[in-house]
Amino acid sequence: QVQLVESGGGLVQAGGSLRLSCAASGRTFSSYTMGWFRQAPGKEREFVVAIGRSGGSTGYADSVKGRFTISRDNAKNTVYLQMNSLKPEDTAVYYCAASTIAAPHNLYHLYNYWGQGTQVTVSS
Repeated sequence: QVQLVESGGGLVQAGGSLRLSCAASGRTFSSYTMGWFRQAPGKEREFVVAIGRSGGSTGYADSVKGRFTISRDNAKNTVYLQMNSLKPEDTAVYYCAASTIAAPHNLYHLYNYWGQGTQVTVSS
């Protein structure tokens, strides 16, 4: 069992930056691929980015490439999402998720554990 707790969300102006963190419980954090998803009001949850177990491989949604960076610190059981050049369309609840699949992927139904989400609001 893994528990995930996101933090770092908030209100920021367009063009600004935020850094989200996701802290995981348990001693097996390094055995999970970690992903970030987001859900805007009235829309389905969508994939943002994922990182493999060692941090050596990543996968990004086209909408965030070049602006967002995912990283992880397995010693601290934490995954980070650095978000730069934020746009109003990035406004959403951001969720951290853990998957037992070895490689980064965007398959929502193959993520086993989810955090409660953190709100990111980008004003224009």
